[in-house]
Parts: sequence; C-alpha cells; structure tokens
Amino acid sequence: MHGPEQFLVELFAIFVAAKVLGEVFERLRLPGVLGEILAGVGLGPYALNWIAPSDTIYSVAEVGAIFVLFSAGLETSPQALIRVGRKSLLVAVAGVVAPFILGFAYMKIRGDATTEAVFVGAAMVATSVGITARVLADMHVLATRTAQIILGAAVFDDILGMILLAVVAGIASPGGLHWLHLGILIGEAAAFALFMIFVAPHIVRRMQPRMEQLSSQNASVIVALAICLLLSWLAAKIGMAAIIGAFFAGLVFADYAPAWNLLPRVSGITEFLAPYFFFAIGARLNLQLFNENLVTTAIFISLLAIVSKVIGCGLPLFKEGWPAVLQVGVGMMPRGEVALIVALVGLQSQIVTQSTYAIVVFMTGITTLLAPPLLRFMFRNEIRQHQEEATAATVQL
Repeated sequence: MHGPEQFLVELFAIFVAAKVLGEVFERLRLPGVLGEILAGVGLGPYALNWIAPSDTIYSVAEVGAIFVLFSAGLETSPQALIRVGRKSLLVAVAGVVAPFILGFAYMKIRGDATTEAVFVGAAMVATSVGITARVLADMHVLATRTAQIILGAAVFDDILGMILLAVVAGIASPGGLHWLHLGILIGEAAAFALFMIFVAPHIVRRMQPRMEQLSSQNASVIVALAICLLLSWLAAKIGMAAIIGAFFAGLVFADYAPAWNLLPRVSGITEFLAPYFFFAIGARLNLQLFNENLVTTAIFISLLAIVSKVIGCGLPLFKEGWPAVLQVGVGMMPRGEVALIVALVGLQSQIVTQSTYAIVVFMTGITTLLAPPLLRFMFRNEIRQHQEEATAATVQL
C-alpha cells in the first residue's frame, strides 16, 4: 500500500491511538497529553513498531505544534504578557543559565570532552513550550498569573534556546562559529518579539472595521489562520522556531478572539492536529539505546535537568511564595523537540557519541513525562476553583 492510502491509514492509526490512550489517562485523572506521548513511545518504531511515522507525518506533527501554540497565544492577552514580561525574562534567563552550567559541569567531571559537555548543557536548556501550553490549556488555568509567566518565560526560553542552538551548530561546523551571523540572529529575534508584542496588536485594531466588510464566511478566522502561518514561516526564516511565530500570531488576535469567536473554531483544528505532535515526540524516544552503564548517568542528568529548572526558574519568584516557585519551575521543566534537535546536530556532526545522545533522549523523555502530572498537582487549587465556577455557571443557567 503506497501513496495517499498509506498516508490516510497512518493518520487514522496515530489519531485513534493517541486519543484512546489520552482518554484512558484522563479517566485515571492524569493529563491526556501524557497518554498521547506514551502512545508514540509504545507503538512507535523503537518499541512495538506498529506505527512508524513517515516524514510527512512528522511534518503534520510540526503543524500540530504550531496550532497548539497559536491556541495558547489566543488565550494570552498582550497586556498580561507585558505585565509579567520582566519577570518572565528573568525566569527564562535563570532557566537557561542554571541547567547549562550544571549539565556542562557534570559531563566535564565525568571526563567527557568539552564539546560533548557543551551539547548536553545546551540540550538541558530548552523548555518544550508546546507540552506546557497544552497541559495548562487542558487544566483551564492559562488565565492565571503564574501560567502567564510560564508561557512568557517558555517563549523567551525558546528564543534563547534557538540562539544557543546556533552557537552549538557553529561549534559543530567545520568553519567554526560566525559571530556576525549570531549577532544578526539575536537582533532579528529581539526585533521580531518586540514588534509582535507592542506594534502588531495596534495593526489588528486598525484592521477590525475592514474585517466586518469582508464577504467570506468566517472571514476573521481565515485572516487569523493566514497570519498564523505567515508568522510561523517568518519566525523559522529568521532562525527561530516556527512555534514562536505561531504564539505571537495568537497573541496579536487575543484581544479580538472572544468577539470574533476564534477560540472554538481554532480549537477544533488544534484538537485534530495536536495528537500528531505529541505522538511524534514519543515515537522519537529510542529506548533501545540504553544499557546498564548508561542508566545511572542518564538518571543523574535527568535529576539535574529537573532541579536546575525548578530552582533556576523559580528563584526570581521566591518572594511570591513556594506555590508560585514550584508552579513556574515545574512548568518550565519539560524538554522536548529542541533538546532532541540539539542532540541530533551533535550526533550528525560526529561530535556527540551514541551514548551521549542516549543520555539526552532519556533526559528529554523523563522531564516530558513527569511534567504533566506534576503540573496538575501544582495547579490543583486553581483547577478546583475553575470547576466550582463552571458548576456555579451551570446552576445559574
């Protein structure tokens, strides 16, 4: 079976497997996203090998990540992000510095080469904003202040992670690091973020009267989707992750989402595409790489990855109390696609060995799987409050 038929069967199998396992986890009062990731781990090419995602499926997964972040952006007011912007930036910087230093230092103490230590440190830096955004959305806590700080910090973290990836890729390349290219990348990333937060919402405000004159059905959602795809491409073009552009696209339309009824319509697309992203994360985790000697080091690196994010990211919020420290620290904990990309760059450049790559894969898997249930526990009071408000609203109806 080849061509469209094979593609459709893959789409069907992945969607059903991810959703069924997600439903099982929801019934066990665990985050559904965890079930979707584990579906990829168990059914993917490195375990049962029932479903081996093709390159096309991985492309669909990337689009799924774009819509997860676009949806999260629609629920994040630009003003709210500006209010927590300074705090988010502090959290992001601390969440980059602490994991990198700890990871680098531990690998050097073990006797690994400096370049391998740099790659492991870089892989420990990246927060998977897609996983965090989905879990916070599922719990209906995106509007809380700590969730806003987490999202803002995760976006800044991804931007810093992309810059670090450029540095690491430069170290890996035969020509070495190009400082001019790095400076341009940093300038473009900063200009893009500032424009999206401060200028773009005003442009959309001017567009609003003209949107009502358009004859197309669902004109507002068509324009929003077009801009989402455009900004995702633009972010990728200037060296950042496409998901950063998607988040900013959502942010641009956030103030108009209720009036234009954007969230329910975009949520339908996200609900369809997101499982492919989380399944693909699971399918990339190769459990066969491990032997007994590697497991101890991998566990220790994973513990350092957890502690460094919780302490590093939580420290700027220390005055606000332990609940806020732990919520933000755990929210910034999951690594994901960026960590795997960093490790892959090292592996393909023959700077990182298979065993070091396996350590990064293990660390990525542990932090990704632990974060959702821990987040649900940390936000238990906010979840209870949301449920009480929803029940009260239903009673009034």
